Amino acid sequence: MANPSVSTILEDLAAAGKAYDQAEPGAREALIDRSRALVAALEMPSEFIQRSFWAEPALSAIIRIAVDVKLFQLLRDAGEAGLSASALAAKTGVDVVLLQRLTRHLVAMYLISFHHGAFHGTPLSDQLAADNYQDSISFCYDTARPSFNHFPTFFQNTHYHSPPVGSLNGPFQSAHRTPLHFFDWLVAHPPNLPHFDSFMSAYRAGKANWCDRGFYPVADRLIAGFDTTNGDGVLLVDVGGGRGHDMTIFTQQHPTHPGRIILQDREPVIAALDASAAPTTSPRAFTAQAHDFFTPQPVAGARAYYLHSILHDWDDARATHILRNLVPALRRGYSRVLLNEIVVRDDRPTLAATSMDLMMLAHFAVRERSAAEWRAILAAAGLRVVQIYSYPGVAESLIEAELA
Repeated sequence: MANPSVSTILEDLAAAGKAYDQAEPGAREALIDRSRALVAALEMPSEFIQRSFWAEPALSAIIRIAVDVKLFQLLRDAGEAGLSASALAAKTGVDVVLLQRLTRHLVAMYLISFHHGAFHGTPLSDQLAADNYQDSISFCYDTARPSFNHFPTFFQNTHYHSPPVGSLNGPFQSAHRTPLHFFDWLVAHPPNLPHFDSFMSAYRAGKANWCDRGFYPVADRLIAGFDTTNGDGVLLVDVGGGRGHDMTIFTQQHPTHPGRIILQDREPVIAALDASAAPTTSPRAFTAQAHDFFTPQPVAGARAYYLHSILHDWDDARATHILRNLVPALRRGYSRVLLNEIVVRDDRPTLAATSMDLMMLAHFAVRERSAAEWRAILAAAGLRVVQIYSYPGVAESLIEAELA
């Protein structure tokens, strides 16, 4: 992709601004992307270094402190009146001189504001006060950031070779000095696991879901053609679906769907889900079933089998193994496999896709895949890609496949 001129970027910004005013999908993300391009085109090297290695690392460190002292919650609760430096210092327990230095940087980075002698929250900082974002900040700073900080040393030691796929000797293990797999380490070091769970819920918040109008044509590709001759027929199986977040959204978007929906995950996950269900809670929109996706799929002949961000956790051999376990359950010409995954591109890579790819490198020694790589592992499992559906501004695509 050629380097655009400043005038070209400004034209793109103007077009994205008009699209944003008309509420076009992806317009907000395009504005952010073009704004980053404008900064990159205008910055001098000295400014780039100052921003990248001084301002932004300092910003993330201050935000991590803000979690501990409830800074964003205090500013949110203060409303339009805001809080003076002395009042904010008294409430946070941070020395007023130090507090002023820290918050001054947050103002310079447009995260909070200062006017009429008081600090004020912004729409962004007010949203960051929510528990799931507070936990996400802790996870990103305490767990993920050390892995990235260790990249230079780690890859120097490997002579700039990637760790073996799925290795337990990757940047994460090196940075945290552990032989444990990422998930085992989270469990062994509380409260990192709930912080990670919050991060995963926050990661997708505010983005279009695969079953939203304009993304994957649910009515045409799933509901139309559903076999109504079997009164116990299954419309959708969510393989490795955790607590059912995606299936809850699906049933809300498509409340009159035919057939049953089955949520599958490991026994401990399903047991915890069942234990958390109160007797007075309304019936679930899905049936929960314990299943290990490394074993054959027990539900045969469903209209679709859905896997969200499952295969990107695994190397090609194990991803193919997971897919092969689905194949005997598929009904030719009827059943579909739906993969909700990132599809990386070299020509126009998105920040969301490249960031997640580096997260996978740092913590799992695996990678996000290109369209060609997805087609290859699906073919190795006896499947073929029907179509890849994408939505403006959303990192993940919906890959629809069927028996080859």
